[in-house]
Amino acid sequence: MVKSELVAILNLKLPELQGKDVALAIDCMVEQMVDALAQGGRVEIRGFGSFSVRHRPPRLARNPKTGESVDLPAKVATHFKPGKELRDRVKVPCGQLTKSL
Repeated sequence: MVKSELVAILNLKLPELQGKDVALAIDCMVEQMVDALAQGGRVEIRGFGSFSVRHRPPRLARNPKTGESVDLPAKVATHFKPGKELRDRVKVPCGQLTKSL
């Protein structure tokens, strides 16, 4: 799903809102989430999951093509931990996945 599809779905569920208002609300929400993570915080949406940042120490890796050792610097990476409701709804036996709106 891309942002325009999300806006269209929310427009169907909330017909009193215009598409531009829905898009603006999504933009504001994402901006606040990014700001919180950029400050080292955590964003939790109950039932969906939580986003956080994790500090990765420097490490030695290998180039798979040449086998050469490569020093990777320390970095900060985002991490997502799905909530229980999301895990339960996504837990579908293989071969039974269907696309739905």
